Amino acid sequence: MTDYLKLLSLIAPVFLVIACGSGMRAAKWIRPEADASLMNLLLKLCYPCLVFKSVLGVEAVKSFDNIVGPPIFGCLAVLSGFGIGLLAAKALGYKKGAGLRTFCFSIGICNYGYIPLPLIQGIYGSDTLAVLFVHNTGVEFAIWTIGVALLSGASAKEGLKKSVNPCSLALVLALGMNATGFDGYVPEIVMSVFSTLAAVSIPLGLVMIGTGIWDNLETKEPLWKFRSSIGSVVIRLGVLPMILLMAAKWIPLSQELKEVVVIQAAMPAGVMPILIAKHYGGQPIVAVRIVIATTVVSLFLIPFWISFGESWLGLR
Repeated sequence: MTDYLKLLSLIAPVFLVIACGSGMRAAKWIRPEADASLMNLLLKLCYPCLVFKSVLGVEAVKSFDNIVGPPIFGCLAVLSGFGIGLLAAKALGYKKGAGLRTFCFSIGICNYGYIPLPLIQGIYGSDTLAVLFVHNTGVEFAIWTIGVALLSGASAKEGLKKSVNPCSLALVLALGMNATGFDGYVPEIVMSVFSTLAAVSIPLGLVMIGTGIWDNLETKEPLWKFRSSIGSVVIRLGVLPMILLMAAKWIPLSQELKEVVVIQAAMPAGVMPILIAKHYGGQPIVAVRIVIATTVVSLFLIPFWISFGESWLGLR
């Protein structure tokens, strides 16, 4: 079982880098007009390089089980989150057009990117990191199809186009090279370039999360409301982790996928729903309250859920 203090030592730097991003925004060292360029750098170059480098040549993702199982589990986990979020939203008194769809959408999506990455790297290593990227393709499929349709009434087909992006293409390329045996023929100088760009992605991603959180802290809307803040903590950090861990206990999964599930179960709500809610006519302030409440509380609950999850699933 992973030592509790080790978990804290891995989690603290993640949140401190996020805080640095908030500080950079507060000091106007990273201005909003730079966001689009930085996000393009991150999502179209650095992060795809991280995906490619992390998946290429990794034995764990040459297994059929770790190519098919993780995306299916990731997709079903998000869809289950949407369903439970919808029931919770109705129980909390949300109405359609006044935050109901945004609440269930935001609750259903945990942070599957920049917070889990350094934790998985530090605790489980490269095999599990590669499986995380494969798992995340299922998460994104659920978000851009059922999720967008749920939030906006748009067709799932329209959202599906967004799941084809530089990151997914980098993953398919790496998996294809693994399957055909070409993974061992990439020149060292090329891999050095990929490694250099990949190293930028996690810190830059965490900094950008911090800038986004600061922007939301400056809003004139109240950032705390009982039903969204407390409700989201209970569902996202209480009910859903237990459901994920029970599923991982009773469904035959690979060791690496179980490790991914342990980390994902401990995660707060993802920040992406804030942006998607803005674009697709949702209620962004509801997503902001959920993200802030679950992120703050997760700082204390992440070590508990990882320790409990490892014990429950018999890991380590």
